[in-house]
Amino acid sequence: MAALWWDLLMETSSPGGAPAPVYDRIGAGYRDVRRPDPRLAALLRAALGDARTVVNVGAGAGSYEPEGLAVTAVEPSQVMLDQHPGPVKVRAGAEELPFPDGSFDAAMAVMTVHHWSDPARGLAELRRVARRQVVFTWDVAHRPELWLLAEYLPEIRTMEESRFTPVSEVARLMGAHTVLPFPIPHDFTDGFQTAYWRRPERFLDPAVRAANSTFAQLPAAVVEPAMERLRADLDSGAWSRRHADLLTRESVDYGYRILIADADTPRG
Repeated sequence: MAALWWDLLMETSSPGGAPAPVYDRIGAGYRDVRRPDPRLAALLRAALGDARTVVNVGAGAGSYEPEGLAVTAVEPSQVMLDQHPGPVKVRAGAEELPFPDGSFDAAMAVMTVHHWSDPARGLAELRRVARRQVVFTWDVAHRPELWLLAEYLPEIRTMEESRFTPVSEVARLMGAHTVLPFPIPHDFTDGFQTAYWRRPERFLDPAVRAANSTFAQLPAAVVEPAMERLRADLDSGAWSRRHADLLTRESVDYGYRILIADADTPRG
């Protein structure tokens, strides 16, 4: 089964692993589930410092773009751009940004580096076009991991390990001088996969799964039996007994990090 779903994923990706076909296929309704969380938004705004002009690379539907700044959204998926409310939108990939050197005060990239066909090249492009770079990503090497992977969908782990660059390597490529942990609050509003660590019933909603690239790229033959096992464990109370410690926690560090770099800082 693993070989079958992996082959399917490769067939639905364009040469070089470009993300546009993926989000053209799964991006409809994204904004309904992926609502920016104000706590993360505040940290990202602070990380941008005194920037007035910002390029948001892999902008998606515009989450976390700060108000009051001149933002240029860059996104390879037309479906996502169509949901983006901003006035300045450019269809392009991170690996070849269509701007002169030093065009922006800052560049931001939120949960997108893992979709880039060449992360090193994309991060170099951020550095080329902006004096400050702010990246929000997840560390594939971090533990503990979300219970969903070990107990229900180890196929997600296989996918994540193939596409996420460890935070240490992203920091090196960026020349990051600051790496900030972001523990995920139990009521996090941005419905990416780890948002529901204390709300497991949310995974049973097809709309929630459709707004997550990992779920959306796995075949139904893999996802549906796993969700039936989760439903049964919720009904029986087995999930709550296994994870009683989580039910009283306000947040958990699952490896999400904000990385900050400046163009004049040497890279490692």
